[in-house]
Amino acid sequence: MNYMPEIKIEVSARHVHLTQQDLEQLFGENYVLQVEKELSQPGQFASTDVVTLVGPKRQLENVRVLGPCRGNSQVEISRTDSYFLGVQAPIRLSGKIIGSGSIKLVGPAGEVELKEGVIVAKRHIHLNPTQAQKLNVSNGQNLKVAVEGQRALIFDQVEVRVNEEFDAAMHVDTDEANAAGLERESVGIIME
Repeated sequence: MNYMPEIKIEVSARHVHLTQQDLEQLFGENYVLQVEKELSQPGQFASTDVVTLVGPKRQLENVRVLGPCRGNSQVEISRTDSYFLGVQAPIRLSGKIIGSGSIKLVGPAGEVELKEGVIVAKRHIHLNPTQAQKLNVSNGQNLKVAVEGQRALIFDQVEVRVNEEFDAAMHVDTDEANAAGLERESVGIIME
C-alpha cells in the first residue's frame, strides 16, 4: 500500500441476530422482523424488535434484533456487557460461534436458551472485492488503523472481511469507540 487511505468507522452497539426458528420462539409463529432503519452493509437492517439478555448476574433489556434472519443465532456484546451480565464472550468475528458463550434471550412470546453464540465482535473492516483490490488487501489480512483526536490511538489486528455484499466500513464495539473518543461520523487511517 503506497498511500494511507481513510476508512469510515462505525460503532456496533450490542445486538442480536436470530434464526427464523428462534425469532418465532421469541415473538410468535410466522413472525417477520420489522425494519426500523437500513444499515450501511447492503441488505442488513436494524429492526423495531428488541429482546432481553439474561445472564447469571444481571440482565440487559431492549437489545436490538438485526435482520435479516441468519443460519445461527448470535449475540454481540462489549467486554463491559459481558462482565455486567456475567457471561463468557470470546473475541470472535461474527459467525464464529463454536465454543462461545451461552445466554438466555427473552422476547414477548417466549424464551430461548443459547448454548453458544455470545461473542465480543473482533474489530474488522468490510470491503467488497473491488475495494479490497484498490487497497491491495485480502480477506483475513490484519491491518492497523489510526484514529486522530484527543484520545488518538492505533487499532491493531483489524481483520479484513471481503465479500461481494459488503461496502467499505470499519466496525468497532462501544468499548473501543469510547477508548478512542469516536464521534458518530468517524474515520480512521489505514496504516498497513
